[in-house]
Amino acid sequence: RGQLDDKGLKYLGYVGEGARRMQQLVRDLLAYAQVDTTDGPKAEISLDAVLAVTLANLRVAIEKAGATVTVDPLPVVCGDETQLVQVFQNLIGNALKFRREAAPTVRVSVADDGLCWRIEVADNGIGIDVRHQTRVFEMFQRLHARGQFDGHGMGLAIVQRVVQRHGGRIWFE
Repeated sequence: RGQLDDKGLKYLGYVGEGARRMQQLVRDLLAYAQVDTTDGPKAEISLDAVLAVTLANLRVAIEKAGATVTVDPLPVVCGDETQLVQVFQNLIGNALKFRREAAPTVRVSVADDGLCWRIEVADNGIGIDVRHQTRVFEMFQRLHARGQFDGHGMGLAIVQRVVQRHGGRIWFE
């Protein structure tokens, strides 16, 4: 450290930041690839329990953002608990990340349309322009400059893959 000038320290910072981004990218790619290759046990899963784990995982981020998260009573479904936690963690995490200046509010609700459950995660965030309807679910698709928000554009691609693996579909309004 004492042998580098300011310019050298600046470049060393770039290298460190690049390595951290690459490490997260590799983790995201592995998570995406493991959706289909990980044959986790599909069993009767309480989505209330899934949300409890999710909210515990996000507790620090929720508190830091001053967010309010409300959850309606949710059904029991057949699925892979770990992957379902990942879905809710990515969706609620996005609500915390892509927010306005006001404290985030997130609501998880459910509707029974007779054939399947429709789970909705709604928030008061910045929203997504409808012209990006399919793009946001593709790998590496970011709608904002890297300096504005963290991430690699993998979160919603992973969510879509998990939801489809469970026989569902995902969209935004």
